[in-house]
Amino acid sequence: MMRKGGKAAGYTVIYIFLIILAVLAVFPVIYILLSSFKSNQEILVGGIKLLPENWLLDNYEQAWNLANFGRLTFNSVFYAACVVVGCVIASITSGYVFARGTTKITKVVNTMVLCSMFISIGTLSLYPQLNLAKAIGLSGSLWGPIIIHVFGMNATQVFIATGYIRQISKEIDEAARIDGCGFFKIFWKIIFPLCKPLIATSGLMAFRTAWSDYLLPYVFTISAKDKWPLVVGVVSLKSSGEAISSWNLMLAGISISILPMLIVYLFLNRYFIAGLTEGAVKG
Repeated sequence: MMRKGGKAAGYTVIYIFLIILAVLAVFPVIYILLSSFKSNQEILVGGIKLLPENWLLDNYEQAWNLANFGRLTFNSVFYAACVVVGCVIASITSGYVFARGTTKITKVVNTMVLCSMFISIGTLSLYPQLNLAKAIGLSGSLWGPIIIHVFGMNATQVFIATGYIRQISKEIDEAARIDGCGFFKIFWKIIFPLCKPLIATSGLMAFRTAWSDYLLPYVFTISAKDKWPLVVGVVSLKSSGEAISSWNLMLAGISISILPMLIVYLFLNRYFIAGLTEGAVKG
């Protein structure tokens, strides 16, 4: 009985801890969504009161028109789509090469990529990247950030992809070789179709990074407002004319920008968790 009581008490402590973490994680999102319906005055003097006194739907209309959200949303969708497709192909291809490759060069490159998970140079690489983009004519467009994200070898995505592909039986490869398939034909015809959870995981991670990316697109398109993605446009509301102190419009804009991320995550959550667990545990 004492063991059962101790076990129940342990579960209770764990659940309480998880509930506290969930509240801390969800509260800012709920606060932003509800505050987006408040007036600017109510936000400034209302403290942490959640529910608005008067629900103002006009905030969304003003924010949409003021920041030209239609154009910005199109830019963000284009930017995120290119990054997602590129990162999925790059990470899964790299994972396949590292998981199935047997040469010393493959192992050395894999080690270098994994080491980059523990090294962060932050914004130090931003200046040379911008200069390189200017040299090849990519400054002033979103193609510069897209290429950087795709060919930047995201170490986390590559690590997960390598672990996931390693748990796929090599007997499949051997059977394919008997049928005349080469190294990359095996990948495209056999391995890649088996990676649906991995595709969802890599895609969601890439989408989250691209959709919420601010600094890189802003630096590359600082002089071309028509190329700004949605996040850059939302931040610009803080210092653009009549919206310089209009927190209600900013929160409405933020609510619009985070909605696609929530929708994508809800649809891909099952595959996302499967890809993480299979790639991290079995790998």
